[in-house]
Amino acid sequence: MIIEDVTYSIDWKRFKKGTSFFIPCLNPAKCKPQVVEVLRRLKMKHEIRPVVEDGIKGLRVWRI
Repeated sequence: MIIEDVTYSIDWKRFKKGTSFFIPCLNPAKCKPQVVEVLRRLKMKHEIRPVVEDGIKGLRVWRI
């Protein structure tokens, strides 16, 4: 998955219900549709929110 010209390798098999991951990005609103596209293709229920963690802006993605 490529977000803002950075390639992220997510081990989707290990992304279990109740877990989450953080994707740092400068424009979360612009990046969210790219993540949603992958999650929908994989038929994963999810929640995505823009967050600031340790002073870094990005997206937090939960599998539900």
